[in-house]
Amino acid sequence: MAEVKNVEEVKEPLFGKVEKKLITDPLNDNNPITVQVLGICSALAVTSLVYPSVVMSIAVIFVTGFSSLFTSLLRNAIPKPVRMIVQLVIIATLVTFVEMALKYFNYPVYKQLSVYIGLIITNCIVMGRLEAFAMANKPWRSFVDGIGNGIGYGAILIAVGVVREIFGKGTLFAGSPIEMKLIGANAGNVEYLINTAAESGIGSWFGWYTNNNLMVLPAAAMFIIGIMIWIQRSYNTKLVDVS
Repeated sequence: MAEVKNVEEVKEPLFGKVEKKLITDPLNDNNPITVQVLGICSALAVTSLVYPSVVMSIAVIFVTGFSSLFTSLLRNAIPKPVRMIVQLVIIATLVTFVEMALKYFNYPVYKQLSVYIGLIITNCIVMGRLEAFAMANKPWRSFVDGIGNGIGYGAILIAVGVVREIFGKGTLFAGSPIEMKLIGANAGNVEYLINTAAESGIGSWFGWYTNNNLMVLPAAAMFIIGIMIWIQRSYNTKLVDVS
C-alpha cells in the first residue's frame, strides 16, 4: 500500500521580501516619474507649493492602492474585451470619493486641486499598474504594489514642491496650519526665520536673496525633475539605458 505523505502548506508572510520589493522598487529603480516618466502633467501642475503636493500624493496613493485591490479581486470575473472599461469605472469611483472627501474636509485645497484630482482618472500610473500587475496578481500584492507606486509618485511630487516653494516663496507648507516662513524680508506682522532685511546676524548674509518667480511656473518643475533624473542615473548606473 502506497504511503501517503502529508504535505505541509507553507504560509507566506504577510509582508515578506516580495512585498518589501513592491514598496521599495518604485522609490528608486522603478520610480513612476523619474524612471517610467509617467504622471508628469500633474507633477508640473501641483508642485508650486508643498501642501497641495502632499494632498495630491495622498489622493494618488489611495486611488492606486484600492483600484489595484478591487481590480485584482475582480480580475477572474472581468471579460478581457471590456477590462479597461471596468478598470476606468473602478478608478472613477475612487476619484469621485476622494473629490467628495476633500470638498468636505478642506474646501480651499479642493478648489485649488479640483481639476487635477479629477485627472487622476487619466493618470498613466494608475491604469498602468492595473494592466501590468493587478490583472495578473493576487489582491494583497496588488494592493501593496499600488501603494508602493503611489508613494514613489508622491515622494517626487513633495521633493519638487519643497524646492519650488522655498526658492519661489521662501516658505514651506504655505496655506496649511503648519505654514513656515523661512526666508524673506520682514514687513508688518510677517516675520521670516531668516530676515533678509536685517542689518546684522544671519539674515544680513542673505540680503541678496529675492524670491525666484520662475519657480512658481510649471517650467521650473520640468527643470527640477530633469535634474533629479540626471542625479539618480548618475548614482544608479543600471538606469542609464532605461528609456
